[in-house]
Amino acid sequence: MLIVHRYLLAALSVVCTTSAFASFPVVSRSEPLGAVRGEEATFTFHGTRLGDAHSAIADLPGIEILEVKAVDGKKATVKIKSDPNLAPGLYPIRLVTQSGISNIRLVGIGAMPVVQEVEPNDSFDSPQAIEMNTTVEGVVNREDLDHYSVDLKAGDQLNVEIEGIRLTYSLNNQRILDPFIAILDEGRFEVATSDDSSLLGQDGVCTFTAEKDGRYTVLVRESSFGGDPTNGYRLHVGNFPRPIATFPGGGVPGEVLVTKLHSLDGSESETSVTLPSASSDRFPVITETESGISPSPNWIRVNPLPVVMETEPNNDHTKAPEFEVPAAFCGVLQEPGDFDNFAWQCKKGEKYRIQVYARGLLRSPVDAVMNLFAPDNKHLVSSDDVGVARDPFVEFTAAVDGRHTLRIYDHLRGGSPLHHYRIEVEKATPTFHLTLKELRRDEAGMACVPVGGQTAIMAQVARKGYNDEINIEIEGLPAGVEAKTFAIPQGRAEIPVFLSAAADAQPTASLFRLVGKGSEKHPDVVGTFGQNHKLVLGQNRRALFEYETEKAAVAITEKAPFKIELTQPQTPIVREGSKNLRVTITRDEGFDKEVRIRTLYNPPGIGVNNSLKIAADKNEVDIPITANGGAAIGSWPIILMANYPAAHGSADIATPVINLDVQDLYFKYEFPRVAAELGTDAIVSVKLTVARPYEGDAEVQLVGLPNGVTSPEPIQKITPESTVINFPIKVAADAKVGTHKTLVCIARVKVGEETIVQTTGTGEIRIDAPLPPKKDAPAPEPKPEVKAPAKPAEPKPLSRLEQLRQMTGK
Repeated sequence: MLIVHRYLLAALSVVCTTSAFASFPVVSRSEPLGAVRGEEATFTFHGTRLGDAHSAIADLPGIEILEVKAVDGKKATVKIKSDPNLAPGLYPIRLVTQSGISNIRLVGIGAMPVVQEVEPNDSFDSPQAIEMNTTVEGVVNREDLDHYSVDLKAGDQLNVEIEGIRLTYSLNNQRILDPFIAILDEGRFEVATSDDSSLLGQDGVCTFTAEKDGRYTVLVRESSFGGDPTNGYRLHVGNFPRPIATFPGGGVPGEVLVTKLHSLDGSESETSVTLPSASSDRFPVITETESGISPSPNWIRVNPLPVVMETEPNNDHTKAPEFEVPAAFCGVLQEPGDFDNFAWQCKKGEKYRIQVYARGLLRSPVDAVMNLFAPDNKHLVSSDDVGVARDPFVEFTAAVDGRHTLRIYDHLRGGSPLHHYRIEVEKATPTFHLTLKELRRDEAGMACVPVGGQTAIMAQVARKGYNDEINIEIEGLPAGVEAKTFAIPQGRAEIPVFLSAAADAQPTASLFRLVGKGSEKHPDVVGTFGQNHKLVLGQNRRALFEYETEKAAVAITEKAPFKIELTQPQTPIVREGSKNLRVTITRDEGFDKEVRIRTLYNPPGIGVNNSLKIAADKNEVDIPITANGGAAIGSWPIILMANYPAAHGSADIATPVINLDVQDLYFKYEFPRVAAELGTDAIVSVKLTVARPYEGDAEVQLVGLPNGVTSPEPIQKITPESTVINFPIKVAADAKVGTHKTLVCIARVKVGEETIVQTTGTGEIRIDAPLPPKKDAPAPEPKPEVKAPAKPAEPKPLSRLEQLRQMTGK
């Protein structure tokens, strides 16, 4: 997985038939795929729901949007101009329409001239000739082979880098370009190849130095010989510098960092990099020499941690060199089987945070494994990959004072001058990271606020050692948009952010971010904000390529054809209780479509029926909600989303915010085990405990009686002093015999015009069949008659032959 950052109902099952979500514009590909820095370029974006495109957002500085035009529903053009000093690389652009904001589309901005692929070039004998230091834009069809030839002199270096999967957008594991590149000599022998690379993920990079003059060919194909007309690539060919590792992997803000640059051919060079004055999680290092400029950056970290360079020998963790922390340990696993160790003094009870940066950020080939040892050299903890992250991470609390040692090595015991890493060790201070909840699975969140209406987004938090309340502010909203924020409660992971647009707001868009701060007790705790954009998903929805931004997008969209209200309840919902929320719309003239209603989120323990809608001939609907026995007590902001047909699919508008007051239950019950026979009467005597005071009139209804059992008084009035509720029941002669665990008490407390409902169960009733009637004692059974023994049978007369045999003795 390659990650690119900005340079930088519990108790009630929720009923879901067809969940309705807004339809946003989607950009699937662009033509061309990139541009030359300093020049104007017009991109044609292809996709769906693009017919009302009116502007675009460039997430990073250095790109100016000059003009946006909608061609039709499937195409829109975006004219840009880039800064002539813009660092080469990939830059995100988002298309903005009247109905929303599209997914991020990455375009390449380079320093070399661009030529287009010219077919036929599928034969080694008839390649397309190109000049050195050229970018080629081409397409790979199924089983397609693209050939490009360059002339080299002996000693000339040829570097080849391809942008393939990084220019793709696919969330369904289809039409993905996983490129393979090779350099062929005049005898058609592969002198260099690349499929995947540690530097570029599933995009390749390779290098070759010519041993003699001649024509050399660069081959491009899909790695499994697939292909599709939409699979475009940018191929960079030349003798431009292409370091694949920079060491060390970071520095201190404001300093000039001297870095070593390592190339695929083993050569090294040095360069000086002026670091920004502010910290940066990912800072691009662009290498420029007399022969050109690298087509894409290497990445390092910039923060105040002092850099500590590895010192050899340090293979033995019992003899590791000792340093001060906090620090950033930078080193290289120089050869296969290499181990590097660093030690520092810890104080008992202090918590430390250790993060390794290698494969994920630095694009190093190191598959790092980290071990931590105590002062007695006994092993404490290990870390390899952490979740989807590919680098180790550990937080630990020192159990004793003394020297602790950290060891790092490659999982497969690999090593080379390219196997570099950076390990940040510091005391673990409480912090957190904010982001937006995905709109749908794998789709990054955004905000679309209808003119004169409102919307809502969900802020989510990942906590690191901080579990208290988080206060949120929002920065960067466009003119005419206002926000209402709520604190994320202690221990909770999400909260809505409510946005509204003025009636005279103009369609526009901007980038914004959430700013999170700790509670009044912890004002020094601050968080970060960012978004992850999944651009390519493979099998099992595994992310093959992602992009991270420091801001999210918001747009003012077309007005909704109705106004919407959510009635504020005047009474709470209690645990084990239920309530209806009434949604009312006021339709504009001519709007006669149905409106689907769903909840934006559910407070903990609250279940909502998300299958309801306001029919085309209606203007309101009641939305049932329930609270389970563990629902979180407190006041929760509630926002419902209304989805309706629009010109380009469907759109959403949010209801105004209401506060849902969740309280503990009023009543507790002790159900008896009741038994009754068919055709009899009985009493179900339920013990009642008033758990807390209540206002208004109260009653309890017994429900859940089995078939054939009725109660002449199923509803009983109660008072705060009530301790027992007696429900008379009648059991019919044909009632169902057996044990029935179905009895439920529904309590209703009338407060003004509203009723608080609490439903608690379950009780048990056993229905028995009557015993059979008693009978007289049975008469004694008659003694069996004794029969006289049978007389022996008369002997059978002998035949003449038998008589003769007896006479003769034979």
